Amino acid sequence: MAMKICYIADGVSIHTQRWLNYIAVKGYEVHLICWKIMPGYNNTIQVHLLKRYAPKIWPLSQYANFAYWCVQVRQLVSMIKPDIIDGHFVTSYGFMAACAGFRPLVVTAWGSDVLIYPKKNPIFKFMAKYAMKRANIVVCTAPIVKQEISKLGIDSNKIHVVVIGGVDKERFYPAKRDEALMRSLGISPNEPIIISTRALAPVYDVITLIKAVPIILSESPATKFIIIGRGKQENHLWKLAASLNILSNVIFLGWIDHDKLPSYLYSSDIYVSTSLSDGASNSLLEAMACNLAPVVSDIPANRQWIKDSENGLFFPIGNHNTLAEKIIWLLSHSETKTIFGDRCRRIIESEADPEIEMKKLVNIYVQLT
Repeated sequence: MAMKICYIADGVSIHTQRWLNYIAVKGYEVHLICWKIMPGYNNTIQVHLLKRYAPKIWPLSQYANFAYWCVQVRQLVSMIKPDIIDGHFVTSYGFMAACAGFRPLVVTAWGSDVLIYPKKNPIFKFMAKYAMKRANIVVCTAPIVKQEISKLGIDSNKIHVVVIGGVDKERFYPAKRDEALMRSLGISPNEPIIISTRALAPVYDVITLIKAVPIILSESPATKFIIIGRGKQENHLWKLAASLNILSNVIFLGWIDHDKLPSYLYSSDIYVSTSLSDGASNSLLEAMACNLAPVVSDIPANRQWIKDSENGLFFPIGNHNTLAEKIIWLLSHSETKTIFGDRCRRIIESEADPEIEMKKLVNIYVQLT
């Protein structure tokens, strides 16, 4: 009989979808507990949606819903009777998984749930420590996240690094620009393209990129900027771009099907990530697989993959002036841009294999059961 694995995770995250689809394809019985789901999950995955309890008074509704979800998770886990549960994002679903009282328990830290939230709020710090101390194994997405988990007093012997999904090198690969796709966006063949594929949430700081755009256009007025992603700052970013009179050069595409993403990446020239914090960024790895030259914020997670002036460029977090300078320089040094992209692809081929990474995870599950 196939192992029955129950995930408690964000159903509208592409990372959750990749993770679970891989496990489902391998023949395991996969259950997902979440409050919302997006299209694209393997049809064998059994989804259990949490119900909302929403009194009118906010933030009371937020706390009431979370408590209600903890109760529901416990009930659902009891009904599913899995062989193992895995709670993702330790300050939310990971905490709920720990409250279910079920073992063996894996909790998976993604990045900001360890690197940011516990430092901002003692409640989040308590939740993170509670979840991880009760887990048999803690999985995290990058060495820097493992270091921070250890600082919270978690036994380092039970912390394992698994890059979320790795990168499918057969789907994300170097190719010529998709001229038809670019024409559909109003982009001419010789116009430089800068792309961002981060969610439009505060932690990814896409505001810094938008602020850099007028400076870049003053030196390279034909440059186009493709912004892929959704989030709570979407409307604010659009208004900021409008106030800077750059909407003719900035294209907000919102959410796109992940299967279509490679065409946008290999059609672009430079990948930008303005993130304030990260674990292992699949967005960065996908761009590297497509031979893009990266200009990224100087944070520990990015240093795992990028060496400044060797296969990409760093800028200080939140500094739109330096970001603009780096992009302008790279646009004017096409040979260096090509070298950076080639080096990035070679790194992906040798260090971000999804089969290797996900086998690590499966081995963890097998050992616990």
